[in-house]
Amino acid sequence: MKNLLPPLTLVLGGASSGKSAWAEARVSSAGLNRHYIATAEAHDAEMTAKIAAHRAARGTAWDTHDAPHDLGVLATVPEGHCALLDCATMWLSNQLLAERDMDAAVTAFTAAVAGCPAPLVVVSNEVGHGIVPAYALGRRFRDAQGQLNQRLAAQADEVVFVTAGLPQVLKAATP
Repeated sequence: MKNLLPPLTLVLGGASSGKSAWAEARVSSAGLNRHYIATAEAHDAEMTAKIAAHRAARGTAWDTHDAPHDLGVLATVPEGHCALLDCATMWLSNQLLAERDMDAAVTAFTAAVAGCPAPLVVVSNEVGHGIVPAYALGRRFRDAQGQLNQRLAAQADEVVFVTAGLPQVLKAATP
């Protein structure tokens, strides 16, 4: 029996909290064809190796789509499949570093998510639990991430917070 996913699940957590592993397992348990929407960009050797290792660990069971800036690929995920977007935080960083209009970018992000015809799981970092960043760019990023997470949580059918690999449901999908 397939584990049906709600139309939109948001998985939040801190860095290295286990949120991506939990999200991958959640998507895999659905028993559907899987699409991995990757938002990271490799700007150095360490990130290149990290991306390659993650891709290899997922294996051939996932169709991987690189989407560091434009999430139009979400509209192409076929009905009857499912998708994992990992992660909103990297996408947001890409937008900020490209000096994009953040309001327009976030509006485009939420529209792309809404337009996905298949169940979608979005992974995002919760960055508001730490200290106030010392630099203006860090504070701008923290505020933009908080706003994006709030918009995604309002849009989501299910919201799960992962700490130390343990999921805590913040918003449950209604059957």
